Amino acid sequence: MKKHIIDPNIRNEETRTLKWFLVLFYIISIAFDIIYSFISKNGLHIKNTPYNLIYWIYLLMFLLLPVARYAIKKQKSYYIKYIYFLTYTFITLINDVVTYGGHPEKYPGGSAVEIFWLLLSAIFVSKPFVIVVSSGIILKYIIIGILISPPNLVIGLILAVTLSIFSFILLSRFQSYVNAIKSSYDEQLTGLVKGVIATLELKDPYTRGHSERVAGYALELAKATQKYKEKELKDFEFACLLHDIGKIHIPDQILMKPSRLTNQEYEIIKSHTNVGADAVSKVVGLNSSIEVIRSHHERWDGNGYPDQLKGEKIPFLARVAAIADAFDAMTSNRSYRNALSVDEAYKRILEGMGTQFDPKLVDLFKQVYPTWKEIHEKSANEISEKDISNLVISNLRR
Repeated sequence: MKKHIIDPNIRNEETRTLKWFLVLFYIISIAFDIIYSFISKNGLHIKNTPYNLIYWIYLLMFLLLPVARYAIKKQKSYYIKYIYFLTYTFITLINDVVTYGGHPEKYPGGSAVEIFWLLLSAIFVSKPFVIVVSSGIILKYIIIGILISPPNLVIGLILAVTLSIFSFILLSRFQSYVNAIKSSYDEQLTGLVKGVIATLELKDPYTRGHSERVAGYALELAKATQKYKEKELKDFEFACLLHDIGKIHIPDQILMKPSRLTNQEYEIIKSHTNVGADAVSKVVGLNSSIEVIRSHHERWDGNGYPDQLKGEKIPFLARVAAIADAFDAMTSNRSYRNALSVDEAYKRILEGMGTQFDPKLVDLFKQVYPTWKEIHEKSANEISEKDISNLVISNLRR
């Protein structure tokens, strides 16, 4: 499956957050240093403050602006906050060591900019970033303690740890809200997908339960590869549920024809892969399903459709779905034939190793086959119960 496509709205929101973050960073850091410099020169609290490299620091930080602009243009804004934090922390560490190395008693014990980093790191709703900021600032204080040993270091370290805890609390609350919204979105998307499937099953009653079973089989096989995270498996499940969505445009007389299809009719049937891929291409949240929908009828030997892809040129998860789709097609009744037994379908999948199916995936299929039998039996029982229930209701209405 292709890399998950990020919703443009989410990407734009990340960019807007980053821009405001950078504006605040420059305002707060420059204002702090101007005020601190004023206090130093007027001897209000700090006398004979050692020379520091603050002007060089801001020269380097302003040189990062073109880098930030380039990254935003290339839609790589995610990395900018890391670049800014690591750069600022590293050069201020060097500044503090050089400036206060011989004057540990004059070390200010931290800065408003570090408080800014700790408090606002959570607004990106990124746990890795909060960890980097918190651990980076705490590590900086530890290094300063080793190299300079200022008397007020403990206060700064305690403040950094306290603000880090507060930042993680903020992050936790932000993530809770985001996860609640995401769960609601996923439920709505799932409802939409199941609604489409129900429409397809009304068109072709012989495919009742087909999409759910294919998704169940394919997920077990995909999990056996140990290649995918939970989010990727969820996307794959949607792809499998929608793999035959393109059949909605197939005329009923062809889709449910009880006899052999003509060559022209078969070409129309084959078009469902392209139609289905086009149908989901502009639906945010489903566009990662395109390659599975388009390529689940490709064959390992290159004799499939629509693109006659061969071997590993076929998207990996499309190869997974191909085995699941073939197995369920063989074990389900169709208008033109009765279902095969699961054991006979198992043998035919093995016979297709290296011709129709990916040999390595067929080896994994052998491992998950007992689970597939359970899925098949469970689906068969559910359909039988529904049929009995519908029959009872029908008789009561007479």
